[in-house]
Amino acid sequence: MAAPHETLDRPGPQPHPEEMTGAEIVVRALRDEGVELVFGYPGGAVLYIYDELDKQEAVRHILVRHEQAAVHAADAYARASGRVGVALVTSGPGATNAVTGIATAYMDSIPLVIITGQVPVALIGNDAFQEVDTVGITRPCTKHNFLVRDIRDLASTIRKAFFIAASGRPGPVLVDIPKDVTAKRCTYQYSEKVHLRSYRPTVRGHSGQVRKALQLIASAERPLFYTGGGIVLANASEDLVRMVRHFGAPVTNTLMGLGAYPASDRQFVGMLGMHGTYEANMAVQHCDVLVALGARFDDRVTGNLSHFAPHARIVHVDVDPSSISKNVKVDIPIVGDLRSVLAEMNEVVLESGMRCDPAALERWWAQIGEWRARHCLHYEMDENVIKPQFVVQKLHELTGGGAIVTSDVGQHQMWAAQFYGFDRPRRWINSGGLGTMGFGLPAAMGAQMAEPDSTVVCITGEGSIQMNIQELSTCAQYRLPVKIACLNNHYLGMVRQWQEFFYENRYAMSYVDALPDFVRLAEAYGHVGLRAERPSEVEPVIREALRLKDRTVFMDFHVDRTENVYPMVPAGAALSDMILV
Repeated sequence: MAAPHETLDRPGPQPHPEEMTGAEIVVRALRDEGVELVFGYPGGAVLYIYDELDKQEAVRHILVRHEQAAVHAADAYARASGRVGVALVTSGPGATNAVTGIATAYMDSIPLVIITGQVPVALIGNDAFQEVDTVGITRPCTKHNFLVRDIRDLASTIRKAFFIAASGRPGPVLVDIPKDVTAKRCTYQYSEKVHLRSYRPTVRGHSGQVRKALQLIASAERPLFYTGGGIVLANASEDLVRMVRHFGAPVTNTLMGLGAYPASDRQFVGMLGMHGTYEANMAVQHCDVLVALGARFDDRVTGNLSHFAPHARIVHVDVDPSSISKNVKVDIPIVGDLRSVLAEMNEVVLESGMRCDPAALERWWAQIGEWRARHCLHYEMDENVIKPQFVVQKLHELTGGGAIVTSDVGQHQMWAAQFYGFDRPRRWINSGGLGTMGFGLPAAMGAQMAEPDSTVVCITGEGSIQMNIQELSTCAQYRLPVKIACLNNHYLGMVRQWQEFFYENRYAMSYVDALPDFVRLAEAYGHVGLRAERPSEVEPVIREALRLKDRTVFMDFHVDRTENVYPMVPAGAALSDMILV
């Protein structure tokens, strides 16, 4: 399938036109795009498509239990594999249920094609049964969307959808297909080229700007590389590592960029932002050149914009020109695919031999060493109460740091980001931009489908897991051996933490009462349930879960209910104004 850095032209797979129904065209187009898996849920408006899927074996359909989960699973499949994820849902509530998943992918720039059913063309606008304006509803949260009213446009529209989803800044593209279009017939032709006059993403960066950027980096006394999810999406991690190591500068990742640079490397100073490390945030505030690569200066990263990186001249490389100087004014903008731009930067560096001043770098690293000595991620162990950080550290230790980790949203997400050191890209899968509770379990399913030989662990909380817990049924049907690590503190933990800090300890509706027995619930679905209530039980539970390689295992860790995520930058504060304990 198309990768985000591919060019406009690609050989077409259809040598001889033949007549097909619209449903046959959809399935053939998916095959011709190399699609292997579709996540979905059937309904009346898409039954012709489902009937055609049932007649062939090249495109496998995964039946989820909720349309939101279908899109999350397709999303994680894309994140783990680097391919375009595909979801198929029916009209009306099928489409509206999918919207949260679509918005999640949109915020994180994930390449998806979502096919939705629609009422017949003649009924559109008549408030027909299970009709909604899917195109109107999803316009704000898709990269592009289509309503196919004419079967003759169907094949070319699907072709365009895959190209748009995967090229430039990736994102979800929706194709809404009325039921009668899937029943009509026409000649099938799949184009060799995509012609979109108004859409031609820039791949190569401006060479003059590339050289200016490198000269600025080489002149820096306190350089810092700040990298985001764009590095992962562009498959540019190797190029990033090569350049960062050449200059000998520190590097920090955003939440979405974790794994783009090895966490175990000395030059990595940790994640930056609201729950970033002390050394990363202080490095941002004191650097003199900040090199932003595939990052969008999100508010959770920058804190107070007027105090962000006050001493730095900024280089910003991004495939999306609208992201550059959107939130933070930059000095040297470069528009282009990160893999292409970094490859060119590395070539220029190799030819010119330009480097940073060694003495200045030594002083900079000495300062960073002082910040590191604060040990901002330190926590106090308790022999009677499980610390959630300890669970994540044990997961890292016992999986050798090689698992694919998905998460939901909240404290557990931040602890996973802080304490599971990711050394490879596409191993950390979470909802960064939208912050979607319920993402973790269906994401684990999609990641497991993409990487069937990998250990997949969903780190979640007792609040988030219940948003899509019905997907335990999907795990049973397809025998997906995901491991679920629930950090159960009986609270909506991040909400409780904010209420403690900023709402005078008024814990309004953040305590979760009447929880199910997760062990017995997992067993009811046919899975294995394990529980740990003391620190001494954590390692044995994880070892047992990992030993059961072919089973879905739910690990219910009863953790400290009062533990908070540190460091924390309060909303509206500068990155240097961190709460450390």
